[in-house]
Amino acid sequence: MIGNFTYCNPTKLYFGKDSLDRLNDELPKYGPRVLLVYGGGSIKRNGIYDAVLMILRDHGKVVSEVSCVMPNPTLEKLYEGLKVARESNVDLILAVGGGSVCDYAKALAVSVHCDEDPWEKYYVRFEEPSCRIIPVGCVLTMVGTGSEMNAGAVITNQETKQKIGHVFASEDVMPRFSILNPLYTMTLPHHQMVAGIYDIFNHICEQYFSGEDDSTSDYIAEGLMRSVIHSSRIANENPNDYEARSNLMWAATWAPNTLISRGKSTDWMVHMLGQAVGGYTNATHGMTLSAVSLAYYRHILPYGMKKFVRFATQVWDVRPEGKTEEKIALEGLEAMENWMKELGLSLNLTELGVKRDMVEKIADVTIVLDGGYKRLSREEIVQIYKESL
Repeated sequence: MIGNFTYCNPTKLYFGKDSLDRLNDELPKYGPRVLLVYGGGSIKRNGIYDAVLMILRDHGKVVSEVSCVMPNPTLEKLYEGLKVARESNVDLILAVGGGSVCDYAKALAVSVHCDEDPWEKYYVRFEEPSCRIIPVGCVLTMVGTGSEMNAGAVITNQETKQKIGHVFASEDVMPRFSILNPLYTMTLPHHQMVAGIYDIFNHICEQYFSGEDDSTSDYIAEGLMRSVIHSSRIANENPNDYEARSNLMWAATWAPNTLISRGKSTDWMVHMLGQAVGGYTNATHGMTLSAVSLAYYRHILPYGMKKFVRFATQVWDVRPEGKTEEKIALEGLEAMENWMKELGLSLNLTELGVKRDMVEKIADVTIVLDGGYKRLSREEIVQIYKESL
């Protein structure tokens, strides 16, 4: 374990079949005006909307709403929500939905009292909030992003075709509470379920594939990955298996809440590649990650060989006897690819609408980060995209 670090996560979690009842414990802590934020209407069809609204009304809350938050929340939608939030002078933003709705709520929270354009301040200059932040609570209906217990918020600028995430340093951006009922996730289409599963897995990979020290964080990451693989196979066969869905929900929350990143540099380049694709195609986030992952990992494998060997043996049970390190590492990625095929994930960008003549433009908006085993050049980014077609 190398380096100094601080760990703090102030989000309170309520987990289980009766967890929505705990909204009654949280609401008295906040003022009377609540902004209810949700997506395309599924929560109205499955009854979650009515259940939440009843609790809000029982507590005498004055409720305003922003509906139809899309899977990749846009800057235009952020501006729309800001108008409602400011006019309503809200005391609490309650996000009911998946990770995109939670992301959107946090982006609103840091922007309501901000005098500057939030895109320029938070997504171009990557500054921290210098204004009052509205508290956020979440009622989660889809797992994958882990947005319910971190300070990240991803917004897409459709004009510039940039999809950018900002993980804020301020603890005040994190949701004050999140309600996690695995039953709420069981109405999701299979496509969204498996995309969320891969998002969970890749969040862990992004933190795992960095550093070569003996890190406790890596041991935790390996356990989480094995759990995700095991539960994903059960859920893929039987989406209504409560134990599998509850384990996936719990793993999703712990994957990116910064616990397993402590003492590590972390990578996050698969997310940068996938988000750039998402900015151009509006494809499902988890599928953009799965489409670029294998090409990226094969590209950086020679620079992080020891960790890829460990990944193969500890996560995928590859037998190392009589094999070179490269052979072991490649067998690990092959096992990962077979699992991805088993789930039905997208394994190439062509499926997501990317054409060869789009690659250069997507490369132009791809953010390059340090922290992994190799800092990518633009030429390498183009190569990885082409190999992912």
